[in-house]
Amino acid sequence: MSIVVPTKNERGNVSRLLERLEAVLPTVAIEVIFVDASTDGTAEAVEEMGRRSERDVTLIRQQADSRSSGLGDAVVQGLRAARAPWACVMDADLQHPPELIPELLEQAESGESDLVIASRYSDQGDSGSFGWARAMASRSTTTVARLLFARRLRDVSDPMSGFFLVRRDAVALDSLRPRGFKILLEILVRNPGLRTTEVSFTFGERQAGKSKATIREGLRYLSLLTRLRFARFGAVGATGLVVNTALLAALTDLAGIYYVLSAILATQASTLWNFVFTERLVFPDRDHKRGWSTRMGMFFLMNNAALALRGPLLVLLTAGFGIHYVVSNVLSLMGLTLMRFALADSWIWAQARPPKVPAAPYSYDIHGIVTVVCDARLPELERFRIGELVGEPDIRVRIGKIRRDDEGLLHANGDGPLHANGDGPLHANGDGPLHANGDGPLHANGDGPLHPIYGLGGSPRSRAIRYREGPGRLGFGISIRRGAKIEVTASRLLKRSPHVLYTNVVEPILRWTFVERGYALVHAACLAAGDSAFLVTAKTDTGKTTTSLRLLDSLPWSFLSDDLSLISPDGRVLTYPKPLTISRHTLAAVKTPLLSRRERMALVLQSRLHSRSGRRLALILARTHLPAATINTIVQLLVPPPKYHVERLVPNVEVVPEARLRGLIVIERGGQGEAALDERVALETLMSNCEDAYGFPPYSAIEGFLRSPDGCDLKPVEREIVTRALSGIPARVLRSDSLDWWRRVPGVVSGWSTPVSSNGAGPAPPRALSGHVGGADRGPVLGA
Repeated sequence: MSIVVPTKNERGNVSRLLERLEAVLPTVAIEVIFVDASTDGTAEAVEEMGRRSERDVTLIRQQADSRSSGLGDAVVQGLRAARAPWACVMDADLQHPPELIPELLEQAESGESDLVIASRYSDQGDSGSFGWARAMASRSTTTVARLLFARRLRDVSDPMSGFFLVRRDAVALDSLRPRGFKILLEILVRNPGLRTTEVSFTFGERQAGKSKATIREGLRYLSLLTRLRFARFGAVGATGLVVNTALLAALTDLAGIYYVLSAILATQASTLWNFVFTERLVFPDRDHKRGWSTRMGMFFLMNNAALALRGPLLVLLTAGFGIHYVVSNVLSLMGLTLMRFALADSWIWAQARPPKVPAAPYSYDIHGIVTVVCDARLPELERFRIGELVGEPDIRVRIGKIRRDDEGLLHANGDGPLHANGDGPLHANGDGPLHANGDGPLHANGDGPLHPIYGLGGSPRSRAIRYREGPGRLGFGISIRRGAKIEVTASRLLKRSPHVLYTNVVEPILRWTFVERGYALVHAACLAAGDSAFLVTAKTDTGKTTTSLRLLDSLPWSFLSDDLSLISPDGRVLTYPKPLTISRHTLAAVKTPLLSRRERMALVLQSRLHSRSGRRLALILARTHLPAATINTIVQLLVPPPKYHVERLVPNVEVVPEARLRGLIVIERGGQGEAALDERVALETLMSNCEDAYGFPPYSAIEGFLRSPDGCDLKPVEREIVTRALSGIPARVLRSDSLDWWRRVPGVVSGWSTPVSSNGAGPAPPRALSGHVGGADRGPVLGA
């Protein structure tokens, strides 16, 4: 992300701003671009901080001939220099809280928006530190803008905001002519096709320096409105007024026609005049929604309707107040100008909707080990998102139709056995063998070997599997095909429920792909004290997330992951920062979560559906003949799970890229006390918890296919990776009835400050692993 910060005499604020920006989105590459027009040493302060900052800091000194255009021109200069796909524009005075940036990005990604505005006037927004005079002025200017640009600003409550996130390639920078502060209004008006959403925020207190809101800026704002709206339309209207007045006088004085009838005839002539020049001068480049003849008919209709209003006004002014009819005519025309223009712009010459451009696929690079490209956004992989992937991905997920007659596919309808070419049943629960071609059994639970599927004549077919359930195209459906890469096709329903797409489809594929590359994705949270990491594992819904958040909120520990941890055989743990699924109980575990009132209220319903009882019900459904995966997808579509990145829950938490594993903690409900675990029991417990995390359809039906590529069962390989990672590592089980594990964990961890091995002399040496695993140059590769 690029963050554009225009500055003018903000020396006292820029250091604190950069400190807070460094804590925002720690796993996202961010460049901070200061565009400076200061005379107080702000530029020098930025340069000094930039040399020490962990972020990429750029200083652009605003050109002297651009300073008269104010903040708006500074923002455009910054946007031109930005290199990232997303650019966030904010002030340097700390009245725009940097901590809101992750929410802006999350809203942009989840809503597929081009522009996300931090609004003081939507939902829970607040103008905060404004005095009554400035608050009234702000409301007034906002109201005027929304009246004048009713169509384009219909979904925008705060077009005056200086805090927003924009997709750079969605804005035509060459079309902008900024003057003064209100660059957002310029962007909105000049780029009518932008998909816009808002996030509420409270305007903060200025920490240092003076406000730049002055009377001069107010005049600039009025000039901006005039330039954007009335310049050419007003000029054409003025010439039409001359034509109308001249004809009225000629018809009345020279032809002797009654002045009201003369006004009607003069209006037809001036309407034709105005239409021709409005077409040529006011809206020449617009892609019109309506045809030429329709626009002309509507323009005549509007002007004659206005004449019906103007006629009584003309009589009132002339006969009632004794004003000369020519002056009355001018006054009546001027009185209806604003209404005429609003109708002309939003109705007659309405902009045609821009063609819908297919969204670019989302690309993710997970530590250089596995790359994923998906047609739908995967929120759980957000921290691994990159702008564009170079080369082919390891996993390609497309949204489309699941074909019925794919050759070489294993089929599953969610109700019973898989079938391969009619040769025999594959039991998803492992109760019986599938003889694909007589070569041997294929077990879905991995208890036996997987043989490649062959057609008649013995030639290998594409290795693929399909799983479908639910009401036709509306249900849950996937097909997975192995080749040089893994290609997945998911039904359209899954695009609308991205959490299910990731958790139930992509994550199982990732699990076994990581194993192929020499890593294991285990069901455990991971925190770090310094460079020493420890895993916290438990059965699903035990209290792992609450324990992690309490520890992070009370101790200066770092975060690597909450639900799944990525470990290597040499004992490294790589960050896997998925959003945390929380409940009302979990939220109460931390002091100052950055959640809005609306998000807190939504937790009431979300907590009930996505809780232990909700999961229990889902697992019961999974054991029936009901389309459980489809039901789950629809439920999560209607009520998305309450998932938030750790920075929203524990502000200023440090997310580290990796750490060295020093211990394993198992937390269990029921009973009291704790006990040491030997390596074998610790391994079995961790592996059992991993299986517990993958209990929902369609996993049991696709597990055998995913974990046994090319006839090699990856399960023992995964087990050996974890065995090596845990070798010489102490493990302890903590039992509790009161769920107070977080109070006891620090005492356990303090005893692990020195690495422990089986012989007490440091980490155990790595052992060779068996099994064939691909992925050269992707990390630890296991030999054949």
